[in-house]
Amino acid sequence: MKSFDVEQVIEQLTLEEKAQMCSGRDFWHTQNLDRLGIPSIMMCDGPNGLRKQIGEEDHLGIHESIETVCYPTESAFASSFDLDLLYELGKMLGQECQAEHVGMLLGPGINIKRSPLCGRNFEYFSEDPYLSGKLATAYIKGLQSQGIAACVKHFAANNQETRRLSGSSEVDERTLHEIYLPAFEEAVKDGKVRSVMCAYNAVKGTFCAENGILLRDVLRDQFGFDGFVVTDWGAIKNRVKGLLAGVDLEMPGSTEGKTAAIMKAVEDGSLKVEILDEAVRNILRFVKEAVDSQKEQADFDRDAAHKKAGEFAKECAVLLKNDGILPLKKDQKIAFIGEFAEKPRFQGAGSSHVNVKHTVSALECVNGLSVTYVKGYEATSEIVNEQLVREAKAAALQADVAVIFAGLPEAFESEGADREHLRLPENQNHLITEILKVQKNTVVVLYGGSVMELPWEENISAVLCMHLGGDHVGKATVELLLGEGNPSGKLAESWPVKVEDNPSYLNFPGENGIVEYHEGIFVGYRYYDKKKMEVKYPFGHGLSYTEFLYSDLQFDKKHINNHETLKVSCKVRNNGKSFGKEVVQLYTGVSESTVRRPKRELKGFQKIALYPGEEKKVEFYLTGKDFAYYETKIHNWFVESGKGTVEIGSSSRDIRLSGNIVIESDMELPIHFYRTSTIGELAKTVKGREVFEKLLMILGNRKGNDENAVDSAMGEGSKRMRQVMMMEMPLNALVTYGIMKDEALEAMLENLNEDVNAYKAEVMEL
Repeated sequence: MKSFDVEQVIEQLTLEEKAQMCSGRDFWHTQNLDRLGIPSIMMCDGPNGLRKQIGEEDHLGIHESIETVCYPTESAFASSFDLDLLYELGKMLGQECQAEHVGMLLGPGINIKRSPLCGRNFEYFSEDPYLSGKLATAYIKGLQSQGIAACVKHFAANNQETRRLSGSSEVDERTLHEIYLPAFEEAVKDGKVRSVMCAYNAVKGTFCAENGILLRDVLRDQFGFDGFVVTDWGAIKNRVKGLLAGVDLEMPGSTEGKTAAIMKAVEDGSLKVEILDEAVRNILRFVKEAVDSQKEQADFDRDAAHKKAGEFAKECAVLLKNDGILPLKKDQKIAFIGEFAEKPRFQGAGSSHVNVKHTVSALECVNGLSVTYVKGYEATSEIVNEQLVREAKAAALQADVAVIFAGLPEAFESEGADREHLRLPENQNHLITEILKVQKNTVVVLYGGSVMELPWEENISAVLCMHLGGDHVGKATVELLLGEGNPSGKLAESWPVKVEDNPSYLNFPGENGIVEYHEGIFVGYRYYDKKKMEVKYPFGHGLSYTEFLYSDLQFDKKHINNHETLKVSCKVRNNGKSFGKEVVQLYTGVSESTVRRPKRELKGFQKIALYPGEEKKVEFYLTGKDFAYYETKIHNWFVESGKGTVEIGSSSRDIRLSGNIVIESDMELPIHFYRTSTIGELAKTVKGREVFEKLLMILGNRKGNDENAVDSAMGEGSKRMRQVMMMEMPLNALVTYGIMKDEALEAMLENLNEDVNAYKAEVMEL
């Protein structure tokens, strides 16, 4: 295809052609314009594999698509904590897109896992925005290195399937910016993502496809996004309002009525032609980039890619529990129990579902081993089959070890429907309980895209979570069970003891299409760790067949300001007998804050490989923002002065090293002080702190030597009472108690508010 000049094309377009360009030609293609040599570019679903449909088209994977490779889902890849792995995945998908003449892949999905009940969690990375952003960026860079555009989705606050087409996410400004937007910001600023897909839902009552605050103020102005915005399929409500808000391309193909509506809006002046031109320009830039990047002779080796999918699955697996039974010995008599051993669940349902010719099961990979297989349960049913259970118990009794293949059936988690609970099917739980009666050496292998409740976990010898591991997950499973690979994955989301423990439980999925995010910033481990609540498995958890020792935490400085970079390092040693990989996790916190803050937040991670006895130095670099919170008074990030904490560990609950630093921030909040403001509030600003120190000195001198008498008369708690009362004393009381004259108080307030009044005047002028 021939390249073209975007600006020259825009000059030659008629108003009708401009309006038509803002909608797809059909279900998967942009609009072509043969008159000016503008081709149609294809886009496809497929965060974990290419879903290129043939024949009749749809958005939910109902109709047939080409046979391709199914890699592990995003929920699996997130547990790898491996940026190189995500880059390689993106690169391989980009190569396949080139071979199939696809210009854009609709992914990755980077919505936060607010609740484990979200039916589409298998398509998302994590409950943590930092981890989600870093993984997404690596994937984007890999994909776009091949000239294929990535499209991050779904922008924004799209965290459930219930009423996702019409509901409203009622989330406050701070929570939105601290939890639900950072991954998108990372994808834009570092990943240079070419497209963003706006979500179906509304945010605070305004649909995302019409939300100018999100699409223009945040995405374009704050984040600096210069690509094009595409709707989720069918998300547009009002095409003209969408253009005004910043939606460039409506998908799928629009009706003539919408084209006419755009033209009419331009003609009557309600839509400036410059805004329409901006949308057309963004779309044409994408088309031009796709044309210029196309490799006409591109080829793709799917056989090699299938094998690579199995290698990826091994890197993503999480060893949740191991009492020493794993790895298995090849001379053991092993019973494989459960239909998933023969027919593994390896991908999710819905628009990400890809067409795979052959799936490698665990049962196909037991050559040379003494393995007996029994079905145990029907994967498509929840009803207990006592005959299958008896056969399974008999096999387990004759074996040295029983390996039960269990997990979530496809019907339990899918796009379009949220989960009703976290339980496994009853027939699987019953089977596991019965097997434990006859075989204490029992291992459970789990397949599924999200959190599961495990009521029998305490009595199981080992639990290996393979997630939805792609089309070669069976091979990866057997190799890990036998020690032909060492599990190195870490959980990218917390596993609560029960679903009721989740912070969003009382507000999920909402009422009448309105979902209140009352838990605020306390999502996932931020909530569990703050409350010191018991969890089944914490965020970042994952065992290994070897052990790692952490030591020698070092800071290059003990005091930093909000402009400086802090270098943090530690040493990690493989103290076991097996080669292994460890995910070293760094968390920051602020011990004293004027606002509610999580106990710890992930701000760094590295996956390192170590041979037995090998030691490596791991380095991290932090900035002031890594200790900041989003302050709604300034609509931006704010760094407080005070004591910061740095923790390094193997999970959010397995902290191995920790230390403190002092943060000296020169940032000021525009706080207006009143006569009713308290003495304690003065400490929030530089000027206020100066006054605060003087007042403490004056008040301390006024107490004289009567403290002991007061304590004797009022009890031992009087000292604490005086301290609290002093901090909470309104400034007006300084006049009441004769500490300051009224004129002096007014002058002090005028001086304190001088800066904030100037700030307000500046904002009003802008």
